[in-house]
Amino acid sequence: MTEGTRTQLLTAFLRSAGWQDAERHPLAADASFRRYIRLFDNGKTALVMDAPPSHEDVRPFVLVDKHLRILDFSAPEILAEDETNGFLLLEDFGDATFTKLLARGADERALYTLATDTLIALHALDMSSTTPDWLPPYDDARLRDEAALLLDWFMPAQGLGVSTATRADFERIWFGLFAHVHDGPRTLVLRDYHVDNLMRLDGRDSIKACGLLDFQDALGGHPAYDLMSLLQDARRDISARLQADMLERYRDALNLSGPAWDDFARAYAILAAQRHAKVIGIFTRLDRRDAKPVYLKHIARVWRLLEQALEHPALGDLKAWMDEHIPIDKRQAPEPIA
Repeated sequence: MTEGTRTQLLTAFLRSAGWQDAERHPLAADASFRRYIRLFDNGKTALVMDAPPSHEDVRPFVLVDKHLRILDFSAPEILAEDETNGFLLLEDFGDATFTKLLARGADERALYTLATDTLIALHALDMSSTTPDWLPPYDDARLRDEAALLLDWFMPAQGLGVSTATRADFERIWFGLFAHVHDGPRTLVLRDYHVDNLMRLDGRDSIKACGLLDFQDALGGHPAYDLMSLLQDARRDISARLQADMLERYRDALNLSGPAWDDFARAYAILAAQRHAKVIGIFTRLDRRDAKPVYLKHIARVWRLLEQALEHPALGDLKAWMDEHIPIDKRQAPEPIA
């Protein structure tokens, strides 16, 4: 489909939604194939999500968005939708992402407390209400495939070979770890829960002030995932003190103690290792496949986080695998391909 044809489809969508006369202001692109356009019309604003069906599917976003709103969380209202052509008209939450607020000197602890409290509220709900039947599970295959991005993209980029036996050992170790995760509680996992995807919404109270974005990949899985994603951010450093304080806040609010907290901490470490392996692979892929080298600068940080997770006693076999197959001097960003 040509750009001109897509523009015509967008114009038709806006006409059907009553926004055909609005001024269009494209927003900065992200790592996905989606793009966003802010509309201005007689003092009103809204956002268009333009998600080409050849690369994106807006239906999961619609499902999760409506689910979050039913659960009384602040996901943007969907004002109009064209799932066939990949267009959504969304409530405009403004520009106050946590990332931008932090860059302007906002209170870091207050923002992380709000984000943690939002997860506490979600995880306090009964599993039957948070994980409807249509929500896919965060199962072994998906967890394994994501972790394997480290083998598929990062290791070749660093000149490291991956034999069939090496990959089999990698997968065997992970399946043993995933069993511990699956033994735990289950909830709605938003999967990209970090400061880039959270917004402070002025005029709303308590956790309603936490606007949620970029949740179209949500799955049913362990509650530790989103808390870890928030506190072990691939794109920014967070102090050990702040992470510990938020973990303590979460533990106390949900009355997790003794063996229950030990199990949670183990799942937190396993999922941290899994996510960091995935992210290292994705950031490498963004350079090699999508010509987006800007994400390579984060790989050194993500490796530090992965190595921290590997220090948990439950991850001893995985640490040994990493030490054997990925030398310390290779645990850095590969040279950009361009």
